Amino acid sequence: MANSAAAQQTVVPAPADPVRLTLQDALDRARRNSVTYQAAVVEAGIAHEDKKLAVAGLLPSVIYNNSAIYTQGNGVNNPVRFIANNAVHEYLSQGNVHEVLDVAGFAEARRASASAAAARARLEIASRGLVVTVVQSYFAAAAAQRKLEAAQKAADEGENFLKLTQNLEQGGEVAHTDVIKSELQVNDRRRQLQEAKLALLNARLDLAVLIFPDFNDNFVLADDLHANSPLPELSEVQARAARDNPEIRAALETVKAAGHSVVAARAGYLPSLGLDYFYGIDATHFATRTDGLSNLGSSAVATLNIPIWNWGATQSKVKQAELRRDQTKRELSLAQRKLLAELQSLYAEAQTAYDALLSLQRSAELGAESLRLVTLRYKNGESTVLEVVDAQNTAVLSDTAYQEGAVRYRVALANLQTLTGALTTP
Repeated sequence: MANSAAAQQTVVPAPADPVRLTLQDALDRARRNSVTYQAAVVEAGIAHEDKKLAVAGLLPSVIYNNSAIYTQGNGVNNPVRFIANNAVHEYLSQGNVHEVLDVAGFAEARRASASAAAARARLEIASRGLVVTVVQSYFAAAAAQRKLEAAQKAADEGENFLKLTQNLEQGGEVAHTDVIKSELQVNDRRRQLQEAKLALLNARLDLAVLIFPDFNDNFVLADDLHANSPLPELSEVQARAARDNPEIRAALETVKAAGHSVVAARAGYLPSLGLDYFYGIDATHFATRTDGLSNLGSSAVATLNIPIWNWGATQSKVKQAELRRDQTKRELSLAQRKLLAELQSLYAEAQTAYDALLSLQRSAELGAESLRLVTLRYKNGESTVLEVVDAQNTAVLSDTAYQEGAVRYRVALANLQTLTGALTTP
């Protein structure tokens, strides 16, 4: 019976080990999971194939034609009735090498190449934008964990202080009002602890949705929120932005593509040359030999097409292409001006966040030390319960501000990365 009961027990699988996530791991997972980023990947892939198609259009093509033509005869020695055909029964089986030489084809190939380069730059823009989102979510979760630890510490300190006031009251050293005040403080700390747990849960869920294709909240963050990450010099940031900014690169390539589109449109005024070479059979029998004679042969055709009149269609196409080119030039100028402004703004934000982080770190240290000293003074009867409560509140607020300041600085560095392409967070 014992063995039977044991066999009926449900076997609970052991929980899987949590996934250890570095920031780089999170970025790699987010790139695979992000719909917006993958859309940019698809766009770049399509533009690359368009480039290959345009280049292929410049090269000779080879096809093999097979056809049989049956023509009504006139009944006299069976010659053809329709002079467009050569015989009553005519069979064609021949290969055709075809090539068209025109300015539009070369311009279209250059336009497609520039468009592919612009698409690659837009892919880089999407990638860098995703970095900001992941960095903010990743370190927000790390900060929420730190806040929870601080809230737990504050709750424990509140419990200990409540016991201290109760003991002192029993010894007749403090009034009952101190116990009431400390108990109110404990209740506040318990509520703050619950809120911190909820905030951590939501932060982890936000990150999980961003980086995992299926729901998975079994992970731990490996990178330290407060790891040393110095702010680069402004001159270094400016040099990287001038060299590696994808928005400027995309705008430049778009201007190039628009310029080649103008050339392709103007090519409508110019002649085009078509070349065809045929080899195979064009005979009254579907055979390589008839009556001992070879049916295999070849022919070559050169066709020069000269445009004469199309009711201004070419002129309209040229005008459209020129309007698009002029607009892309204006957009390039705007992108260059925005880069200069954003560079100054984002660097100033990063510098301010860095200076604030140093100050907040010092404030958090002072808040913790102040709480320790005030609590000791209270034990010795040298301070009031209000001073202790105020020191507790100050310590919690300064530590919370320190965690939020660290997240702000990390996000500021990630925003700089959108301009420079260098991920400055570890």
